[in-house]
Formats: sequence, C-alpha cells, structure tokens
Amino acid sequence: MEGASLNDANLTNSYFSSSFIGVNGFGSPAETKYSMMQRMTTSSSSPSLLNDGAKNFSHSTHDPVNSPTSSLFSDFGALSISQRRKAPNPAASEFIPKGAPRMAPMAQAPMAQAPMAQAPMAQAPMAQSSVPAFPSPLFPHPGLNSSTAAALAPGMSLSAGSSPLHSPKITPHTSPAPRRRSHTPNPANYMVPTSAADQGPHMIQKETVGGTTYFYTDNTPAPMSGMVFPTYHIYPPTAPNVAYMQPKANAPSFFMADELRQELINRHLITMAQIDHSENPDVPSEVDSYHSLFPLEALPPPNRMQKTSNFSYITSCYKAVNSKDDLPYCLRRIHGFRLVNTKCMMLVDMWKKIQHSNSVTLREVFTTKAFGDHSLVFSYDFHAGAETMFSRHFNDPAADSFFNKRKWGQHEPPPPRQHAGLLPESLIWAYIVQLSSALRTIHTAGLACRVMDPSKILITGKTRLRVNCVGVFDVLTFDSSQTNHLALMPQYQQADLVSLGKVVLALSCNSLAGIQRENLQKAMELVSINYSSDLKNLILYLLTEQSRPRSVNDIMPMIGARFYTQLDASQMRNDVIEEDLAKEVQNGRLFRLLAKLGTINERPEFQKDPTWSETGDRYLLKLFRDHLFHQVTEAGTPWIDLSHIVACLNKLDAGVPEKMSLVSRDEKSVLVVTYSDLKRCFDSTFQELQAAASGSL
Repeated sequence: MEGASLNDANLTNSYFSSSFIGVNGFGSPAETKYSMMQRMTTSSSSPSLLNDGAKNFSHSTHDPVNSPTSSLFSDFGALSISQRRKAPNPAASEFIPKGAPRMAPMAQAPMAQAPMAQAPMAQAPMAQSSVPAFPSPLFPHPGLNSSTAAALAPGMSLSAGSSPLHSPKITPHTSPAPRRRSHTPNPANYMVPTSAADQGPHMIQKETVGGTTYFYTDNTPAPMSGMVFPTYHIYPPTAPNVAYMQPKANAPSFFMADELRQELINRHLITMAQIDHSENPDVPSEVDSYHSLFPLEALPPPNRMQKTSNFSYITSCYKAVNSKDDLPYCLRRIHGFRLVNTKCMMLVDMWKKIQHSNSVTLREVFTTKAFGDHSLVFSYDFHAGAETMFSRHFNDPAADSFFNKRKWGQHEPPPPRQHAGLLPESLIWAYIVQLSSALRTIHTAGLACRVMDPSKILITGKTRLRVNCVGVFDVLTFDSSQTNHLALMPQYQQADLVSLGKVVLALSCNSLAGIQRENLQKAMELVSINYSSDLKNLILYLLTEQSRPRSVNDIMPMIGARFYTQLDASQMRNDVIEEDLAKEVQNGRLFRLLAKLGTINERPEFQKDPTWSETGDRYLLKLFRDHLFHQVTEAGTPWIDLSHIVACLNKLDAGVPEKMSLVSRDEKSVLVVTYSDLKRCFDSTFQELQAAASGSL
C-alpha cells in the first residue's frame, strides 16, 4: 500500500487523519446476503471528498477486474493482510469460501458524523427509515455515463468550482505533493437511490488474499451528480436546535460559553495547584504511592481534640497524584485510626465495583504512618471545583430566621416565599432525581450509603450532584465478631431513605434548622405553601414510619414525569457542550500548522547554512507568513483579520489549487503560487527538519 511508508509528520499534516471506513448499514439484520463493502478513497493532500469519488469511479464503464480501479482493492487487500496475520481468525477473509458474500464489519457512519464541516444537506433522501427492504442488492453501481460526468475535463473535479482562482491544470490529485491514502469516506456515497431505475448492473470485484483470489459483488453507490463539497475546511453556523434554545423559568441555564470556559480553567488550576512545604511542614511530601499533597480543607490544629459530627473521628482531605498512573485523586484521612482487622476489605471491594454518575468512586483504602500517627486513608476520584451542598445552600445564617424561637412580645416572622429566599422547585426535583438514582444503584449492589448529608454531597457546575465519602462508615464501624457482615444493610438502607427525606426538607426550607424535630411542623407548613403536593407527599413518605420496608423505587411514581424533564435538560446540555466542542475541534490542527511554520521561518542556521531560511522553498514560506500576519492597509496601518488567517491556514493544510500572490518585502517581486505548491514546500521543508532532528541526515 502506498501509505505504508508515511511518517508522523505526513499524518498530522493530513486534513483527515481518522481511520474510518464507512459501510452501508441500511436494511434488516436478516439481509446478510447483500454484501456492502465500502471502498477506501484515495486523495493527495486535499480533503476534497467528491474528487476522490469521481476519480475512483471514472473507470466504472470498463472491465472491473482488469481496469485500473481494481488496484485499489489490491491495496486494500494488502492492508487487510497486515492487520490479520498475527493469529488464525475464523472470521478473517482466508476462511471465507469463494462463493460466500463478503460482509464488512463496521456499520455505516451517518452523514452528520463526516469529519469535514459542510453546509447541511437535504435530510429527506438521507433518512434510513424511508428506505424499503430491496429484494435486490441495495446499492448496485450505476454507470458513470451521465452528461455531467462526461463533461468533466481531465484533471478537473466537481469540487473545484468554476472560480478563476482555481487552476484547471493543477488539482490536489495532479499536484506534485506526496500521494497519501485517505480513510475518510465520501459523503456522496451514502445517498439513497431515489428509484429502481438508478440501480445498475452488479460490479464484480476481485481481491487476492494469501494467494487465493476471491470474486464478489461490489454494491458501492456512485456519487450523486451535481454535489459540490468545499475543498478545504470551513466553519458551519450554530446548529438551529442550540441557537433557538431559551432558558425556562425557575430552571438553571444549560447553555454557557464564557462560563463554561472559565469553569474549565478553574478546574485545571485546582488540579495543578501545589502547596508550599516551607509554610506547611506538617503535610508529608509522599503518602504510600501518592505525592504532591494539597489540602482541600483547612487543616485542623495539632492540639484539636473535638471530632467531626459525621464520622466521630478527626478527618482531613487532600488532593494527591498517584505515581502509578499520574492521575489526581482525593485522599480522605481518618486521624488516629488503627485498622485491626482486614476483613472489612471485602466491603471495600464491593464499593470499588460501583460506578455511577452521581457517586464518587472509591478506589482504594490503606493505612499509613506518614502523618506521624496511625491513619486510615480512603482514595476517591478527584472532581476539581466541587463544593458541598452545605457550603452552597446552607451557609447563610439569615436563612434560619424563620425557625428561630421568637422572644416574648415579638411577632411571628412571615414565612419566606419562592423567589425570595427559597430554592426553585425544579432545582429540588433535579437533586431528588440524582440522589435517588445514586441510592438505587448502591442499594441494588447490597450496600448502604450512610453518608446522605449536605456536608458529604458534592455539587459541580450548576446542578450536578455526587455522593461523597461512601464506604467510610462500613470500615469504621466494622464488627469482626459478626458472621454475616451484610445482615444490617437493610436497616442502613432504610436509614438512607430517612436521610434523603431530611435533605429534601432542608432544601425546601433552605435551612438546616427545618429538619430539627421541634421545627418539623413549621417546615411542612412552609413546604405546603410554596411547593407542590407531590413534593410534600414525597417528604412525608420518606420521614414517616411505614408498615413495610420502603424502597427507593417507591418514590419513582412520586417523581413521575419530572424525570423526563431532567432527561431533556441533560440532553440539551449535551447538545450545547457538543456545539462548543465543534467550535474548538479544529484548533489543534491549526496550532500544529503554526508550530511547524514557526520552526521553519527565520531559522538562523541549518546544516551550517545561515541563509537556509531565506532561499528556496523556505523563502516562499516566509512570504506566506508575511501574507498571513503582516499585511497592511492602504494607509499603512496593520490589517488584522482572524478569519483571513484561519482561511489561509485551512487552504494550506488542504493544498487547494487556488492561486495567490506573494509580494516580497521590498515590493519588487511578486510570486503567483497555488496553495498546493505551498503545501509541497511546507511538507518537504518540515520533513527535512525532522530528518535532521532524528539524526538521519
């Protein structure tokens, strides 16, 4: 195969570097008798998809076995050999009988997943649901003998357009740039035939594998005539479903741009934060296999005697990096705890298996003396930028004023209303869905959460919840004298539901004082006035005694259709994040282009030649750099246009045949070149630098 000798530089320069072979996936699974094998398209340095398709099918009217097109499948067969030579595979082509149809292993990629951004096309002929089950092969080859295809001159393509900027003599296929194999499928190949008249005769192809020649029917569709794709990358507009999103009342905003960027930057800063050991000598530099410890909470003073209200032990929390995988983790240290029995590790192993989006995963538990005492350390996944529910919603002392006992002679304060101190009901239901989902997974695994407390529930972003510190109580309260260590789990699971009811009631009152026994009546009155009866009934069900054991599944009917609201909000959020990702997806490719260009331009000396960067191909690249960044207006002021820089870099990366004028700095010379010529100079020059850096010169 031609691409077998490609190096990393060529691969990174290629516009499409994804290894991707599209295969038609229409029809039912029972229709296995139709072999749908997709060709690999060939391209030079341009991502022009239609050029590749037009070139591949230009010989479709000749004998398919002896025509030049058959060499494409010989190359594909050579690629298949190199990938399946390691061990006998019954599914490999060596084991396929001669008369058996050849089936490709991959499903067809939808049109929306094509790597090249282009204008949205008509979706009616693309819908898979509108394609009936054809009694004959679904996509036989129509002959490329239409007037449109016959009118193409040699060396021209449908994607080149009729602009005078495009040269009919030099195209990305006839360019002297190195030829490369592209794994990107032609989007035109996925167009569904509109009528039975479009189905032509079968195309018999051959492929030689291991000395045996196989003949099979090639049903690859021909490109639709009249389709034109851009010859280099262009940026599409925002998707309409994202552009028309409007925030709902009393609901958190799900579309962010600058906020999302700032949040990610803050997470990166927290992840990379380090401590000054000269000011914190009590923090060890290394604990077991973890290093670079950074306190996430205020360190307790050395003479502190009081214990935390949750675990009855002094605890501290650190961010640390594991030297085994170089990933950050959160270490929860239990001060002064001596582990006397390792049977509790059975429960730890059960916790390690729980993977849930609303629970912080426990990774390992170990003992250490690195802090100067016997400490027990729990290692969890680290979620940078997370804050506890207590610090976000219950850190305002003024919120408890309604539940504070009034003095003699003072009037009862009026209860707060929504939009005036209470949380929106939609936010509370969002929390309920996530917490109940975490409890459902934990209880199904035969465990109990036991830490359903506002101080142990983490919030990241707007509304994302995660239950933290799971498994701590199972180790601290482990009783080695019991034969069945899971006997008390049903009792703990019932306590989890009561704790969930207290958390929901505290959120509804926006105060932890509301869950105190003497304030329960006033708290329920507050819920009745400001929230729906469904929320009130859920709280009553969780807090009152029941005649039978309760289950977290019992509250699902109370949540009802609000679950779909949260699902819709989550999917909308996913759409917005994908749209933001689409804006940034090409930045890495453009940065690599600029980095390579920077290593070439203005290089003081190369191979003991001080004029290397000012002569030959390097001089063209220097003028192109001036064309990118150093243009001026008629008045002599700098002309700065980011769209000009991005467009020129995309054209260079694709090697389009468009012509441009490069003017020397003394304005005495004007060079007319094409982007394909510049790409050839660019690739050869950078390869020369790479060869010198690797010592092969």
